Amino acid sequence: MIAQTYVQNLLDFIDKSPSPWHAVASIEAEIEKFQFIRLDETARWQLHPGRRYYVVRDDSSIILFVPGQTPPAESGFRIIGAHTDSPGLRIRPNAATASDGIVRLGVEVYGGPILATFADRDLSLAGRVSYSYGQGHLAHKLVRIDHPLLRIPNLAIHMNRGVNEEGLKLHKQNELLPFLAQLTNDQLPQSCFLALLEQMTGIGASQILSWDLAVYDTQKGAFWGANQEFYTNSQIDNLASCHAGLQAMLDDTALNHAANTFVCAFFDHEEIGSESHIGAGGSFLTDLLQRISLATSPDHEDAARALAQSFLISADMAHAYHPNFPSAYDADHKVSVNQGPVIKFNANHRYSSESISAAHFIHWCEAADVPYQRYSHRSDLPCGSTIGPMTSAKLGIRSIDIGCPMWAMHSIRESAGVQDHEYMIKVLKQFLLS
Repeated sequence: MIAQTYVQNLLDFIDKSPSPWHAVASIEAEIEKFQFIRLDETARWQLHPGRRYYVVRDDSSIILFVPGQTPPAESGFRIIGAHTDSPGLRIRPNAATASDGIVRLGVEVYGGPILATFADRDLSLAGRVSYSYGQGHLAHKLVRIDHPLLRIPNLAIHMNRGVNEEGLKLHKQNELLPFLAQLTNDQLPQSCFLALLEQMTGIGASQILSWDLAVYDTQKGAFWGANQEFYTNSQIDNLASCHAGLQAMLDDTALNHAANTFVCAFFDHEEIGSESHIGAGGSFLTDLLQRISLATSPDHEDAARALAQSFLISADMAHAYHPNFPSAYDADHKVSVNQGPVIKFNANHRYSSESISAAHFIHWCEAADVPYQRYSHRSDLPCGSTIGPMTSAKLGIRSIDIGCPMWAMHSIRESAGVQDHEYMIKVLKQFLLS
């Protein structure tokens, strides 16, 4: 089945991408065979219709684009936006601490993970390390420890008798520290941690200056269900949307016969509000669209005309109905896995969808023979948000928020429907070529 093939590729993509920095590296590896040219933001650009380009900012945000045969002022941009980061645990600057002979790593909570799901898992570390070399030169390197390295053991039920009635509650400061090692001899905990980084990177411990390291689950993604109709992995929110957008752009028809200018923008920091120079709240996409417009016309009015004719699809995951918890959903807005992409609505504009953008998306779904669903959050529960509203506001362009339905969003082990991923790729292809 085509859907199973797409999802197997997605699971492989996620397994290769245990951090936002690795996700961008995985995307770069994927587009290499499609002759994409990497651009440097500090250099002057010369762009040509039909050529394929991309820009990376700070290793964890990436924007790919293909200039169309028609100038953006005449046809606008077709933009797919998603994010490369997922909620979890990040290693502190002074990483290691020790008590009673056990080395543990200090962590901060990144975004809004379901903390209990991190307990009793085979965890490890991935991210990047910054270091010095030569005469004052600085560099950075991706690092990933593939084998189980860390664990957050649960407290036995004999000391936590109410855990099954009250739920597992982990104190963020005191009870989330992953176990790393037993101290030997007189070794200091920080020296133990730096020695580990030296072993894994080949960089001398004295050269290592700082790090961006995430805790990740080493278990691979898998299909499940009586008919293998579901799949599970970490970081489905939102690497599944990145993968779908990338597959849509890499379609031969989209790459070779496009009048519109295609853009795929995958940002870091969505889970913590996007307010950074690499997040959707920063200038990355604005800068890039302006430079594309100026490459075809020096007239700033043409750049404004291009934005006025553009459309953004903010692709993020959606909340599938969970039959064990019916009271968590609005009865009239239950969406199901394997029933098609979800249009997400919120009256307070936590999602960017409105009637006209929704009508456009419905039209693209019908043209692609893809079913669709509508979702609205319970009015008495806080609603999450996406990059859609802020990006639409910054650029002044019409936008819609959509996503594939999933279970256990922000768990270290999420689940979704196999067929939905193919549906999403099909409708995103239709959008780019519309």
